[in-house]
Amino acid sequence: MDLNLSNRIALVTGSNRGTGECIAATLANEGACVVFHSNEEGLAQLAADKLPNACAVWGDISSDEGCEQVLRQTKELVGEVDILVNNYGTASAGKWAISTSHDWLDMYQKNVLSAARLIQGLVPAMKAKGWGRIVQLGTIGSHQPNSIMPHYYAAKGALATMSVSLTKELSHTGITVNTISPGYIRTAELEAGFRRRAEKKGWGDNWDDIVKQIVVSEYPNPCGRIAERQEVADLVAFICSERAGFINGQNIRIDGGAVCYV
Repeated sequence: MDLNLSNRIALVTGSNRGTGECIAATLANEGACVVFHSNEEGLAQLAADKLPNACAVWGDISSDEGCEQVLRQTKELVGEVDILVNNYGTASAGKWAISTSHDWLDMYQKNVLSAARLIQGLVPAMKAKGWGRIVQLGTIGSHQPNSIMPHYYAAKGALATMSVSLTKELSHTGITVNTISPGYIRTAELEAGFRRRAEKKGWGDNWDDIVKQIVVSEYPNPCGRIAERQEVADLVAFICSERAGFINGQNIRIDGGAVCYV
């Protein structure tokens, strides 16, 4: 399937590693010119160097100054952006009894305002072109939040709500806005964490066996496994394409059926 991305320019935040790197590489492999991003200098360049049609920017987008730096570098390198994938976001440990105002504000800066700032900076050029794609990386935790990390789940819920508001704001502009909400993804960090748990619980060291235990104890779902990064990246690439032009204002779960409601 040709996604018709060869004439598009994409910025993927937090793409120096993990799922973000996989998303950026997938867009590049589909022909897009991709701007990799990292909060720290040099890290995105290492990822971008692997591809011929990629470049890198850096800046801490949890701050106004960092976002302005990223927007400035991006414009200098590639001009105006057609696709914005707000992949960057992070969780932090916390509970209702101990999470401070600083903890809550930190989660909103990293998971909500980082995206809002870049949207404000890039949308005018998309409007002028009459075409654009904005994709937010959420979590199924905004559908079914746990009692722990309330500040993180609240922020991700705000990101999804913000996206619906933005969809209405951008009516009749040719710009679509969607949220992609994964469940567990097999990232290096998640695998390392579960391997440590497997060692303590005697689950063995075979990853397939560990996944079976994850599904039983942590993440029950009809597919009986967790997502691979490439599966999430493929969905994002499709949503960024011409073929997804009538998919708009959605919060699309990619969770193996873990969230069970219609």
